Amino acid sequence: MTDPTATAHDPRDNHPTMAQLRAVAQPPEHIARYNAEHWAGALYMRHLSLPVTRALLPTGITPNGVTWLMIVAGVGGALALPLPGLVGPLLCVLGMQLQLLLDCSDGEVARWRQRFSPAGIYLDRVGHYATEAAIPAALGLRADGWTLTDPSRVGGWTVLGMLVAILVLLNKAFTDLVHVARAKTGRPPLEDVAATTRSRVSGLAAIRRAFGYLPVFRAFVAIEASLLALLAGIVDVAHGDLLGTRVLVAVMVPLAVITAGGHLLGVLTSSRLR
Repeated sequence: MTDPTATAHDPRDNHPTMAQLRAVAQPPEHIARYNAEHWAGALYMRHLSLPVTRALLPTGITPNGVTWLMIVAGVGGALALPLPGLVGPLLCVLGMQLQLLLDCSDGEVARWRQRFSPAGIYLDRVGHYATEAAIPAALGLRADGWTLTDPSRVGGWTVLGMLVAILVLLNKAFTDLVHVARAKTGRPPLEDVAATTRSRVSGLAAIRRAFGYLPVFRAFVAIEASLLALLAGIVDVAHGDLLGTRVLVAVMVPLAVITAGGHLLGVLTSSRLR
């Protein structure tokens, strides 16, 4: 039988049991949405975020306050990448893990306290946009050997990193602009299901399915990008130069073009704008 106390919910209660908090802050209908969860969230982060959320509640911090911490963790981790050796990549990985943890917790705090606002969604998007664009930009700086003590070392690799950052921002904008276009034409919000993203052009749909087995777009998601940066950093240290980081930046350029271009085509040929 279900414990009747598990779903009792007083938003003013800052000391819920774990069962009470889980029932309200991690409802199955939210977690199971098509685009709701990063694989790391489902695999382990949701298990870690609940005790963190429970510890945050008595502090009185607002959901938006947690989101600001998420932004600082993500952007700070990305900007650490140019630090020499493995220090920068390791700090980046830790920053992205902390960002994901706080990204889980801000929504959990909001659901427990029943405090939802457009500002919270806006800040959340700002955090992800800023972080995921900062990673390739910082990788470009690292590939040029840029340091705080030698800030003049900015060259072609930095330009390539910035190019990837711009493509990352465009790719993310292509998704949000769907919602803008629908809102401006009075259409209802899209359901968060796989069917809405399916291309109506059979060839493109087949290509999209093929990329499902080789999800190159994940190279530009914060968690995966930080792990790739760490792998590149390990190659740097083993090789005694910046070979790993430079190869990563060079590979990211065509992948970003393919990802952004494919996403734009996918939007235009799907039912999202109908």
